[in-house]
Amino acid sequence: MPTVKEKNAFAKRLRDSLEPLKIRGGTKLAEQFNLRHRGAQPVSPQTAHKWLKGTTIPTPDKLQTLAEWLKVEVHWLHYGPSPGVRQRQVPRGEPYPPSPETIELASKIASLTPKDRNLVEEMIDRFYGEDDEE
Repeated sequence: MPTVKEKNAFAKRLRDSLEPLKIRGGTKLAEQFNLRHRGAQPVSPQTAHKWLKGTTIPTPDKLQTLAEWLKVEVHWLHYGPSPGVRQRQVPRGEPYPPSPETIELASKIASLTPKDRNLVEEMIDRFYGEDDEE
């Protein structure tokens, strides 16, 4: 059973994640959530309000929907950062620092020959629809 402190911390992470979307109340949260959730029962505005106030934490299926919608990790949304992970406040508008995996991938790409790096760049452009040739 989550403690009051854990529920309040979840509510803060949820509110912070919803802030860029300008969603602050239970009614709007429930409305937008229900458009995305594939569960049997829709969420009521009262339930969404409880999430925002830290009274309850959603069930795992609802946490998954929230995390996918808000583009955050389920674990982070539910529990916060993993222990031992150093937190740094990122100013609004500044991109998040790259993950160790991203740095490793960038190092591998940097070690390629210029011809191979160009090929990787072309593939990335194609995946993101930035290819001007078509």
